[in-house]
Amino acid sequence: MERSLTPERMSQSGDGLHTPGYLSWRKLQLSRAKLKASSKTSALLSGFAMVAMVEVQLSDRSKVPQEMLIAFAICTTLLVAVHMLALMISTCILPNIDAVCNLHSISLVHESPHERLHWYIETAWAFSTLLGLLLFLCEIAILCWVKFYDFSTYAAWSACIVLIPVLIIFLAFAVHFYRSLVTHKYEVTVSGIRELELLKEQIEAGDAEGRANGMGLFNNSQVV
Repeated sequence: MERSLTPERMSQSGDGLHTPGYLSWRKLQLSRAKLKASSKTSALLSGFAMVAMVEVQLSDRSKVPQEMLIAFAICTTLLVAVHMLALMISTCILPNIDAVCNLHSISLVHESPHERLHWYIETAWAFSTLLGLLLFLCEIAILCWVKFYDFSTYAAWSACIVLIPVLIIFLAFAVHFYRSLVTHKYEVTVSGIRELELLKEQIEAGDAEGRANGMGLFNNSQVV
């Protein structure tokens, strides 16, 4: 009975770690991890946004500017919509990926839709982590103004002053992270291309040696 090819056996033996099947399996695991993180983050932050919108208390005597209320409504709606879109993508794609991952067989990796739906997975990841978190920070700043405007503008300004360096650090980390990730992928791709070129040269050298040996045997047979 033929044994199924599993990632554990390939990683333990060290054979076939650079084969297309194993690389596709790694992409499958990465897509699965991204979708799980996106679904958890989106569900959590969208819930916080809904609670903030419901729990905020406004009265007719409130002096909060109308522009601030409009900004709060737009930011909350965008925040919930972005995270709900990421959550919907994750919820629709993740079961199909989990069904293949739970089989623990690289030979079945082609049945997963992670390659075809790659851009949807990246969109959910970007919406949940980058755009969703930026909107959440803006939501906190606007909410502080709406909540404390009638009591103390100093409190609202204090919240904004604290959030500004946090936002700068967040953007700097996001840029550095994505640049490092792109650089890492480029280096891995270049290394793979070099290995393929080396393998091609070895195969061509073996073929040339085989042809030379064949010609030598043919000449010897003619002389005899």
